[in-house]
Amino acid sequence: MRFFGFGKKKDAEVDDEVIEDAVAEETADEADETVEPHGPWDINDDNAPDYDEYLNMGALYLPFLFGIELRLKATNPEGNIISATITYEKSSLEMEVFAAPKSSGIWDEIRQELLDNRMKAQEVNGEFGKEILLPVQVQGREVTSRIVGIDGPRWMVRAIFTGPAATEEDSEEKKALDKFLSDVVVNRGEEPLAPRDRVFLSRPLTPSQMREMEKAAQEAEEVDEDHSELILPDDPNGYGQQSQVQHTLRRGPLFSEMR
Repeated sequence: MRFFGFGKKKDAEVDDEVIEDAVAEETADEADETVEPHGPWDINDDNAPDYDEYLNMGALYLPFLFGIELRLKATNPEGNIISATITYEKSSLEMEVFAAPKSSGIWDEIRQELLDNRMKAQEVNGEFGKEILLPVQVQGREVTSRIVGIDGPRWMVRAIFTGPAATEEDSEEKKALDKFLSDVVVNRGEEPLAPRDRVFLSRPLTPSQMREMEKAAQEAEEVDEDHSELILPDDPNGYGQQSQVQHTLRRGPLFSEMR
């Protein structure tokens, strides 16, 4: 009887080990499925998406999304562009780029400051890691914003979502704008900046404009012209460029209008 009992115990131990191994493998598989790399991407990252057909804003390369509107916010009177806001259906996504140290990111510090200084701020786990839900006043009414920070090599992108993209987890707008942000490519540049300094954006250049500029540069090299004399060519698709405190750029099949 004792031998029989020992045998059952040994079998049970073996079964427990098999179960534990199976659970560990399943957990690892689930982790592999849920933890997928996504952007915003650094321009030098080998895994960065092909941004040849993106809208070039200097520090940011923005992907295509049908039906969006782009607004640019600039400082006054300098006119430096500090943020780009994507509006999609009833939601919006504002993006800014900040300088960061080489050794570490700055989102943890900024997130903690928001929690310390804003009584209504709430930390949650989201698509981009630790995110902040924060009620803000918009045109006299309180709406909830979702603030995301993504640290990259010497930069941080701060993204602010409003509308269903901020509050409705399963909404199509949230999925679309989360995907939009995850496909953005960042070009920090080599300019020396202190941590938390803004990395200014440039006026938008469409893929066709970029190709025209590259073509003009090649032609200038061939005739040994001074590159500093190059002028931005007229856009064959009729895109306008203006220097205002705020611009509006609407996108259908491509970005098609600037006001």
